[in-house]
Amino acid sequence: MGAELRYIPDYAVSPGATLREILDDKGISQTDLAVRTGLAEKTISQIINGIAPLTYETAEKFELALGVPARFWNTRELHYREALSRTEEDRRLADDVEWLSDVPVSSLIERGFIEESDSASEKVKSVLSFFGVSSVDAWRNAWLNPCGQYRGKEAQRRKPGHVAAWLRMGELVAEQVKCEPFDAKRFRETLDDIRALTTSPARQWKAELQRRCAAVGVAVVVIKEIPGASVNGVAKWLKKDTALIQLSLKYKTDDQFWFTFYHEAGHICLHGKRQIFVDDGLSNEDADEKEANQFARDILIPQRLVGRLPFLKSKAAIKMFAESIGVSPGIVVGRLQHDGVLKPQFCNDLKVRLAWQSNLNEQGK
Repeated sequence: MGAELRYIPDYAVSPGATLREILDDKGISQTDLAVRTGLAEKTISQIINGIAPLTYETAEKFELALGVPARFWNTRELHYREALSRTEEDRRLADDVEWLSDVPVSSLIERGFIEESDSASEKVKSVLSFFGVSSVDAWRNAWLNPCGQYRGKEAQRRKPGHVAAWLRMGELVAEQVKCEPFDAKRFRETLDDIRALTTSPARQWKAELQRRCAAVGVAVVVIKEIPGASVNGVAKWLKKDTALIQLSLKYKTDDQFWFTFYHEAGHICLHGKRQIFVDDGLSNEDADEKEANQFARDILIPQRLVGRLPFLKSKAAIKMFAESIGVSPGIVVGRLQHDGVLKPQFCNDLKVRLAWQSNLNEQGK
């Protein structure tokens, strides 16, 4: 054991340098070692000079010839190659430091997704790990052009790295949501039942919304918006039997929040699993977006009742109508404003304002 411990340094050094020291200590020449091990003298020289790797077979030969355990040589070789790899990685990461300006690093640190570091290369490494990629090129391929089916590109035009970070936060949080396998029929039925939650305080409906959707295979997460990421909703499939609906509070009122939820639910119900729908709330003439909009409108206020909307001339009438169909008054106001029955500045006090750490706590870290 003494011989083994003697030759374990606490710093990165090639096994060849250690071999040289042992040979000098024992008074054995490289030529003698070659004869004792049956290896070529050139091979011994290359190992000593760090040119050739020290293989498992060679380690066994060194144990017999020098009395130093093979596991010591194998450990030395492993540590040395790891050190070389780290050096090369640090060099590569240092070249990618400029990329950090494309990503909301401060938001990732603030929310606990990565740790603060004085080393720029360590920050690059942490951000790459957050995104689940090995390089900046891999990040661009994975997050700027996912599947070739990325919808809502207007949302990522200005700061695509910020949008990507928000999307990744949603994925990581969704991984913690235990979901049953997706059931399309039950999900559609659940959406009808969820309408009643719109009349409850946010602290109550948030957990219940997630629970009910998880029971039918849809992970619902609410992630605080990131400055520069102008996104209010995402619909995508995490795997073949689990869908994701990710929401922010971009517009901060209950009518917008619930419309966005049902809009994204529409994508899950109506459109392909290979598509990723990223919505920024802007006007979109895309057929799929129109279908998702109509899906949301029809659930929140069924088509058979739309004819009554033009006659809602007072707050009292709006409240009475909302109560009769089981939705919040704010949703009715939002629809009336959208349809031009009400001017945008009218009846906004019937909408519920949503705010972080007030009636909603952020999900995630």
